[in-house]
Amino acid sequence: MSVTNILIATVIVAAVGILIGLFLGLAGIKFRVQVDEKEEAVLSALPMNNCGGCGFAGCAGLAAAIAKGEAPVNACPVGGEAVAKKIGEIMGVSADSGKKMVAFVHCQGDCEKAQSNYEYVGAEDCRMIPFVPGGGPKACSQGCCGFGTCEKECPFDAIHVVKGVAVVDKDKCKACGKCIAACPKHLISMIPYDAKYVVACNNTERGPVTMKECSVGCIGCMLCAKNCPVEAVKVENFLASIDQEKCVGCGACAEKCPKKAIAKASK
Repeated sequence: MSVTNILIATVIVAAVGILIGLFLGLAGIKFRVQVDEKEEAVLSALPMNNCGGCGFAGCAGLAAAIAKGEAPVNACPVGGEAVAKKIGEIMGVSADSGKKMVAFVHCQGDCEKAQSNYEYVGAEDCRMIPFVPGGGPKACSQGCCGFGTCEKECPFDAIHVVKGVAVVDKDKCKACGKCIAACPKHLISMIPYDAKYVVACNNTERGPVTMKECSVGCIGCMLCAKNCPVEAVKVENFLASIDQEKCVGCGACAEKCPKKAIAKASK
């Protein structure tokens, strides 16, 4: 092959490369997706846990919603007040801090307090409860079965099964809500971080039945509601509940509860 042919081939290859480069460059400009700078800034401020606690599929979805004004700047439960303030500065709005919330398991029926109907041997997954006789081995079918699905789902290591009952470490909890979604018995709810007292029971059976099942179950005796000075406690379906907005933390309900079904939330 002559030198001339080599040079011609080189020029052709170079020309084709330049043309392809120009085509790709023009195509990139024409079909470029416009990026919202605020959305990018908000995304960089989020913790990137992608837990879904905000109601969106991940942090990218939340960032897009905040940038469009479709979600509040304090929508991230994991980031808390610090992240809300940073995003508020990006969006040019004030970030209402709101109350810090944490998960709480409404059950104290551990291995020592709750009666057991039989010894369970099988898959330890709370989602199997519909297929387990009696809703689990514990006599109280509405209590925590202790299989730890919530523990496995928590991305922050904030919930652990202790003596057969799930317990939340409120200082680690980020209120993402994954444990709530994982519990088939709906035993977990969000309460204010600074809540003083909470009903640690979910049993709606009549008093005599509950007493046979668990030594710390609510029997619906009404003593808590009758002795609350601010009417923050009510009893429905033989189960007490506390309105945390009204509660002043006096502890009268816990003191009068004969079964100690009302516990300190700070434990």
